[in-house]
Amino acid sequence: MKTKPHPVRPKLSKTKKVKAKVKQLRDKVLQQEKLNFLLTNRVPRLLVTRFMGRFSKVEQPLVRGLSLKAWKLFTDLDLSDAKQTRFKSVHDCFTRELKPGARPIDPNPRVLSSPCDGIVGQCGVIRGQQIYQAKGFPYSATELFGNGDEAAKYEGGCYVTLRLRSDMYHRFHAPYDCRIRHVTYISGDTWNVNPIALKRVEKLFCKNERAAIRCELEPGGPQVTLVAVAAILVASIRLHCLGTVFHPRYKGPNEITCDAGYRKGDEFGWFEHGSTILVFAPKGFTLADGIEEGREIRMGHRLIDMRAS
Repeated sequence: MKTKPHPVRPKLSKTKKVKAKVKQLRDKVLQQEKLNFLLTNRVPRLLVTRFMGRFSKVEQPLVRGLSLKAWKLFTDLDLSDAKQTRFKSVHDCFTRELKPGARPIDPNPRVLSSPCDGIVGQCGVIRGQQIYQAKGFPYSATELFGNGDEAAKYEGGCYVTLRLRSDMYHRFHAPYDCRIRHVTYISGDTWNVNPIALKRVEKLFCKNERAAIRCELEPGGPQVTLVAVAAILVASIRLHCLGTVFHPRYKGPNEITCDAGYRKGDEFGWFEHGSTILVFAPKGFTLADGIEEGREIRMGHRLIDMRAS
């Protein structure tokens, strides 16, 4: 009886072998929750974030090249859908644009599309203004918005938490035809927003720097709010409608009236690394089928269904 020859496995290049070993080491570190939390949180967060903000904008070719290689080595960074292939700095890569058509926008007029690429975190119905950042870790909409009247508008509505990894596309977009009417900026800390930190730091989203973006759906429809939450190494949120970059040293007004119109899928702004966006819709809106914790979705994907009337 003839034995079948064993399939020949393709040999990995030295670069791929090194990358595979680095990823194995990275995964082991990430699995050690205590170590992960210490390395990403028990550090001078604001100081580290400020340094990273400056360092990421260095355009010196050697620094830029080594930094991008290290980033690709430690993450699953994929630039195949990027509009450009050459970047002036790490910051330039963080805030990259995409090729036209790389993120199809759901055309259904009864659908709010995802404003960003992300991994779905806690989501569901808002009852008694209570929201969850992780199982057993609630916080209130009032604490998040910094305004009880605004929070009350979403009682009985729904919310979705979308976490951006550092290797993801970092721009965020209009979930529907809308007008941005008001922006509330709340200065704060820069805790990591990964699942490990969310299970350890109570009311984390209410402690971090954030911007609540109130949008009126066209024409004259209900209000939807996006809350962009910054984190360690990020702490910079740019909004095109204001021509402003929010960061821990921002000294401008915290309550800003606005009147900027957008079509579904138009760009609102960007994070300067990666973080979290929470989407709030009022009573009568429901989560789309398949939107559940742990799912990875892309900008433009069906996220929330609108009421029939």
